[in-house]
Order: sequence, then C-alpha cells, then structure tokens
Amino acid sequence: MHIISDSTGETVSTVSRSANAHFKNFNPIEHSWVLVRSEKQLVKIIEEVKKNKGPVIYTLIDKNLRKILERGCKKIGVPIIPVLDPVVEAMENYFKYDLAIDEPGRQHSLSHGYFDRIGAMQYTLAHDDGQLSNDLEEADIILVGVSRTSKTPTSMYLANRGIRTANVPMVPKVSLPKNLFLSKALIIGLTTSPERLVQIRKSRLTSVGENRKTNYIEEDTIKQEVLMAKRLFLKNKWPVIDVTRKSIEETAAAVLESLREFKERNESEE
Repeated sequence: MHIISDSTGETVSTVSRSANAHFKNFNPIEHSWVLVRSEKQLVKIIEEVKKNKGPVIYTLIDKNLRKILERGCKKIGVPIIPVLDPVVEAMENYFKYDLAIDEPGRQHSLSHGYFDRIGAMQYTLAHDDGQLSNDLEEADIILVGVSRTSKTPTSMYLANRGIRTANVPMVPKVSLPKNLFLSKALIIGLTTSPERLVQIRKSRLTSVGENRKTNYIEEDTIKQEVLMAKRLFLKNKWPVIDVTRKSIEETAAAVLESLREFKERNESEE
C-alpha cells in the first residue's frame, strides 16, 4: 500500500490503519511519502509505485499534483483513493463555504485549537502521576487508579486532543490529595484485572533491571489494591473504565464519551 500526503501524513495513515483492521490476518507492506509538494517528488514516487504495485491512498490539495498522480496510477493500473474528498465535498455542499485551495497542512496551523493542545499538554505533563496536585480544579479530567492502569499514556492522548488531564495514582498507605474530592472536574477511575496487572508490573520491573522481591508484583496484594480502588470509585460515584483489554485509543474514547455525558448533565442542571 502507498500512502502519499502533502502534509504530515497523519490523516491518511490513520485511515489506512483503520481500513486494514477490517480484514483478518492482513498486514500489507506500507510505503509512506509525506510533505509531497513538487512534481519532481511525485514523479519519483510514481516510479516506486510502478516497482511495487499496490493501492494508493492520498491527500493532496494541489490540483496539478493530483492530476499527475491520478494519470500515473491509471497508467500503472493501480487503484487510487483520495480519502478526504467525499467528506470535504459533502461539507462544502452543505455549508457553502469556500475551500482553502493550495494550503496543505492547515490542520496543523497555529490556530486557537493548536495553542489549546499545547496548553493541555503542558498541564498534563506537569500533573502526571500525582504531581502538582494543588490545582486539580483546573483539570478537565482527572484519572485515578492503581499503578500501571494506563493513566499516563491515556492522559497524554487526551492532552493531544486539547483536554487538560491530571492523573492521580493510588498507592497503598498513601492518602489521596484532599482537593481531589473537592474538584469539579470529571473524575474517572481506571481499573484492570489483577492477573493482567501482575504481568504488566513484572514486565515493568524487568525493563528497569529490578530483580528484588517486592509486594508490587505480589498477586494477593494487587487483588487488595484493585478491590480498594473499586470501592473508592463506587463510594464517590465516579465512572469506572476497565482497561484490561483496551488499547489507549479505546480507553480515551470511553473517557471522552464520559466527558460528553458529564458536560450535558452540568448544562441541564444550569
């Protein structure tokens, strides 16, 4: 498969991976070209497509480059898919807005949304793993859970979406910050199966070269940790997400759905 973009290639790459996931045991070789903005670049790419035939998925704004690519693929005999065209066309027809022609990478421009993401990332990094817990009220979301329940990667994923996310670890015999229970942010509990937690924690210790025996990976201790966390979530009526078999993207999607419902409730109460 060939992925071509006049920007960073994130959009077309994501679409390609999503489409690939619909097929069983399907792992195509992916050739990727990004920041393609000249005819010279495109001619070389078409030659590579000719050598390694496969579908071409692309996002190109420049009309001349699109024509060159389409003619080249037609000559070679490979399908070509402009992934954004159907969506852009539908939006154009409905909203009647003029297209921003010949401006590749506009989604990465320095817009308000861009600076919102930067601000969210800075906040999230500063409030990772219970740091700077004195201003949790400024968070959009607070994730709570025992160690190794995907709090940090989920927080970073959400921050990249412009969501100010703090995460607070539950550590045995260590009290949670008092202002956590006073925060008006959406608080979500993350949990997982004790068996899965044992595996993850053992892998973590191995990766850092730690071989000493510790309660950190003791199954009975972990069961107690998970049980205590669930009781806390239930007591405070916090939404709970089980991350046992979820990817970071799936966990983040569940968090965002909870945030949507949380905002709707607040608006209706107002």
